[in-house]
Amino acid sequence: MTDRRPYNLLSVIIPAHNEQDNAPACASAVSRLLDSYDIDYELIFVDDGSTDRTWLRLTQLARSDERIKAICLSRNFGKESAIFAGLENAGGDVCAVMDCDLQHPPETLVEMYKVWRDGDGVDIVEAKKRSRGTESGGYRFFAKLFYRIMNRVSGLDMSDASDFKLLDRRAVDALLRMPERLTFFRAMSSWVGFNTETVYFDVAERRSGKSDFDTKTSLKYAVTSITSFTSAPMQLVTVLGVITFIIAMIFGINTLYNKLTGNSEAGFPTVILLQLITSAIIMFSLGIIGYYLSKIYEEIKQRPRYIISEKLNLDRRD
Repeated sequence: MTDRRPYNLLSVIIPAHNEQDNAPACASAVSRLLDSYDIDYELIFVDDGSTDRTWLRLTQLARSDERIKAICLSRNFGKESAIFAGLENAGGDVCAVMDCDLQHPPETLVEMYKVWRDGDGVDIVEAKKRSRGTESGGYRFFAKLFYRIMNRVSGLDMSDASDFKLLDRRAVDALLRMPERLTFFRAMSSWVGFNTETVYFDVAERRSGKSDFDTKTSLKYAVTSITSFTSAPMQLVTVLGVITFIIAMIFGINTLYNKLTGNSEAGFPTVILLQLITSAIIMFSLGIIGYYLSKIYEEIKQRPRYIISEKLNLDRRD
């Protein structure tokens, strides 16, 4: 039997960083589509410390339509913080997260809403990429490698995952109860469990401007995401230690055997090679431990994920 939900308020969270041209187009496209399906909604744009005229555009949009909400963060805190700022200020019975550049098709948003509304107790609808658009071959390779690593170390199926998700209020509340400051929304929304359905979409061409996710930013995002969600790199230190111990034992037995049989040689190249290997492993391991210590340091300070400098059309929730 289908548990058909009533038409409830849909909160659409849209992080924006230097999206002065895309924000109006996104608001227009999403609003027009949701209106055509008679879906009650609010659009929550979160300006993540933009340096262009994004906030001015959002101010104009919010003043022209009370269903458009705008949040301005005091600086660039990152997309993860912007997402949680939107979720914490959303009043909807169901919340969706999508990109401002319209690479997440609004039509898929409607499909996700219908799956949630008409489904039998569906709590989360995840949109997975059927195709990756105009991404380069190198980017696709590293993206697949990243998700393969995440699948292995987290036990979650994150193949072709994205931030394009729709969550029922109880799933949103479960996320907001998680106290950590270093967040990975894409994985956390899967970790909380609940009844999940999947839809697929083709990544559209970016409407205007250039993506913030260049190679350097993507690599930093991958490292931060892995270390904030799993301790697998710390376990790698133990594995490297075991491997080093085995190598040392082999060299030690070989050296002792040669000594006892009178075949001992100077062996300086072997000693130097062994020292280089062990030194490299030690430094690499210290780097991993140091990175985790820095993350622990950030967590125990308990600074807020973000700071809001201004809100529009959200006064009733202050």
